[in-house]
Amino acid sequence: MSIIEELLKDIPVPKMIKIKQRFHAPELADVSFEVRKTLNDSNVLERISEGDNVAIAVGSRGVADISVLVRETVNAIKGVGGNPFIVPAMGSHGGATAEGQRGVLKQLGVEEETVGAPVKSSMEVVKIGELPNGLPVYFDKNAYEADKIVVINRVKPHTCFRGPVESGLMKMITIGLGKQKGAEAAHSFSFKYMAEHILDMTKISIEKTPLIFGLATIENAYDRPAKVMAIPIEELLEKESLLLKEAKSLMPKIQFDSIDVLVVNELGKEISGDGMDPNITGRYPTPYASGGPDVKRIAVLSLTEKSEGNANGIGLADITTKEVYDKIKWEKGYANALTSTVIDVIKLPMVLESNELAVKAAIKTCNALDLTKAKVVRIKNTLDIGEIWISESLLEDSRGLRDIQILSDPMEWDFNH
Repeated sequence: MSIIEELLKDIPVPKMIKIKQRFHAPELADVSFEVRKTLNDSNVLERISEGDNVAIAVGSRGVADISVLVRETVNAIKGVGGNPFIVPAMGSHGGATAEGQRGVLKQLGVEEETVGAPVKSSMEVVKIGELPNGLPVYFDKNAYEADKIVVINRVKPHTCFRGPVESGLMKMITIGLGKQKGAEAAHSFSFKYMAEHILDMTKISIEKTPLIFGLATIENAYDRPAKVMAIPIEELLEKESLLLKEAKSLMPKIQFDSIDVLVVNELGKEISGDGMDPNITGRYPTPYASGGPDVKRIAVLSLTEKSEGNANGIGLADITTKEVYDKIKWEKGYANALTSTVIDVIKLPMVLESNELAVKAAIKTCNALDLTKAKVVRIKNTLDIGEIWISESLLEDSRGLRDIQILSDPMEWDFNH
């Protein structure tokens, strides 16, 4: 028995109870129909002339039904005589290479065979201006040379800053279409000024490029489309700000304010840009965003295959496993961290040999007065918190919550799942 096993062998692990969290979750019945309807009702297609080459900017996040959103937009543009093509709008993601970004879109189901338009991927940019503080504004060269530009993205709260707009169309214009150089410029003064930079850089992009409209979605607590809206480019700030407020109201959450140990089964780049969404865990990589539960210890047990070794966000955990450590390709996470200037997300937490040891270490170090009554929550990942596991010590708290349903009796831990 190792010294670590000796130290942890008597740490009590509570029995866990499966519960269901219910959230207000409006959902579009027919996404294809709603995309066609908003494109027609908003009259944005009238801005496209016969023969126009139209760039459609698509990002790296796992937006629900993204291939449907893109395909319907492609078809609508073709229907008015335009020639659409896809450009990756994802800053430095995909390893900051043209083929890497093409590969990210393919993983998301966005390629010519599925959406009906070719993908033009390049890291080349054009400098289109600069802010009064000297920050340059860059723009994807393929998009810049198009006759018209459309952006498609989900609007939601960001994990590192707060502002009138956060993650959404304007951030995609600034950072996504800015590619690696644009992302680096936007992040260079820290997230303290990110909201301000996004507004100012987007204004320059609108003035200097043929941007005509955006297609925005917001998602419900179960990551399904709740609304889709075509927004004329001149109405972008007003409409996106309203959508952000609505998106925040639909966000899921762990319905316990104080947690001693949060066990996250899997970390993943496709789950959140930070591997696990700080809006859910309450653990943020910068001081410019806040919210969520007060969590003493976070243990991460695995890394998703789709992350391909990018463990961005592991630094927000306190404890992880050797399984995770062995999968990490540090350069991938470091590339993101160096671009964003946020390096805590890729620091290495304590590494334990097994899931059981990781959980016990988290309980031992949570500083609960009575470890047998530690408040423990276990989730699959931060995208999937409809059904979660809670320790018996949280059972009484759950009875006072209207949107909680008890699904099981107390059960021993299954450390393999």
